Amino acid sequence: MSLNKQDNIVIHTMEGKGSLFELLFEKVVNYTKINIALVRLKVLDKASDIVSYLIPRFVMFGFIVLFLFFLSLGLALWLGDILGKTYIGFFIVSGFYGIAGIIFYGFMDRSIKKFVYDYFIEMIHK
Repeated sequence: MSLNKQDNIVIHTMEGKGSLFELLFEKVVNYTKINIALVRLKVLDKASDIVSYLIPRFVMFGFIVLFLFFLSLGLALWLGDILGKTYIGFFIVSGFYGIAGIIFYGFMDRSIKKFVYDYFIEMIHK
C-alpha cells in the first residue's frame, strides 16, 4: 500500500510538473512579449525625441539660409552698383563664400563632426 502512495505522489508530482512547465513557458512567452513591447516603446521615445529636436532646427536653418541668400543677393547688387559693374559684386560675394567654405571645411573634420556625433550619442543615451 505504501508503494501505491508513493506512485500516486510521483504521478501527481509529474502531472504538477507538466502544468508547472506549461505555466513557466507561458510566463516566459509573456515576459518576452512585454520586453519586446518595452524595447519598441523606448525606441519610439528616442526617435520622437530626435525628430522633435531636429524639425524646429531644420525650419530655423531654412529661414537662415533664405536670409543669407537674400542678404548676399542684396550685397552683391549693392557692391556691383558701387563698383560700376554688377557682376563684380557677385564675384566678390562668391569669393567671400568660397574662402569661408574652405575655412569651414578645414574645421569640419576636427570639431564640427565631433560635436554633432557627441550630441546625438548623448541624446540617444538619455
